[in-house]
Amino acid sequence: METPRAVVVGGDPLARTGLAALLADRSDLAVLAGLSPADRRTFATLHADVVLVDAGSTEPDEWREIASSLPVVALVTGETQAAEALASGARGVVFRDAGAERIAAALVAATRGLVVVEGTLSAWLRPPAPSNSSDSEALTPREAEVLALLAEGLANKVIAQRLGISERTAKFHVESILGKLGAENRSEAIVIAARKGMVTL
Repeated sequence: METPRAVVVGGDPLARTGLAALLADRSDLAVLAGLSPADRRTFATLHADVVLVDAGSTEPDEWREIASSLPVVALVTGETQAAEALASGARGVVFRDAGAERIAAALVAATRGLVVVEGTLSAWLRPPAPSNSSDSEALTPREAEVLALLAEGLANKVIAQRLGISERTAKFHVESILGKLGAENRSEAIVIAARKGMVTL
């Protein structure tokens, strides 16, 4: 199996340079570059397999587009950042001070399709759902499918294409899900659903 190729993204030049240097000499991971969020359009030319985002210096809006096409692992400092990162499409969250070994392991795991959640955060983000959960029963089978795609960070148009429905119908399902979960927006709905065990991030 080829060595996974990673790109480090961060709004702070010193932070991303430090992270790239931290992972530079590993045999299980190849760091291609350290980029600012403004450089995200160059990703296609780098052919990266995974992206490491410094959530402390990068807003979710600056890397959400990247997460739609590449697995993203976010370095976070606490629960709030972790929830925001997962709601924005990250496939993994690791604490900022995790160290090179754990960060590299998370990146490699993400390239293999695995979800990576810092151990102490997993119970907070994904507590087990009761077997008779009224929340999951409240959603129709189609809404459950839409919710799963929302958890992947997909837009209504893409959800519609995936499910073979109109964009208007997809929007209707999303609004219904928000109402049933008591969420004000898509990101909040994903976090609520994850905490109830209705989706796996």
